[in-house]
Amino acid sequence: MGALSLRLPDDLDRQLSHEAELCGQPRSQLIREALEALLLQRQRQRLEAALVAAAKALATNPAARAKALAVAADFLAAEDEALQDAVAGEATDDEVSQNVPWWR
Repeated sequence: MGALSLRLPDDLDRQLSHEAELCGQPRSQLIREALEALLLQRQRQRLEAALVAAAKALATNPAARAKALAVAADFLAAEDEALQDAVAGEATDDEVSQNVPWWR
């Protein structure tokens, strides 16, 4: 495990010590958790920005947009079929009132 030394402003140091005391965790554990959360948040922000950029690029490219719409139409048909199958397999009101399990 790597080691890190850092300087904190007095106010932040007091807040950290107070939180460590309240939750019964070492200050180093709180710092690790906070750093983990920050890095995860930044990773998500970069991913979201990349997805937005890709969506914008897709929306402005007529050929890519047409292909995406065709793929979406294919998936829509498959989803509709799956939904119809699921609805067809649902129990009737009579079966429910008779406590017949839905998986039969």
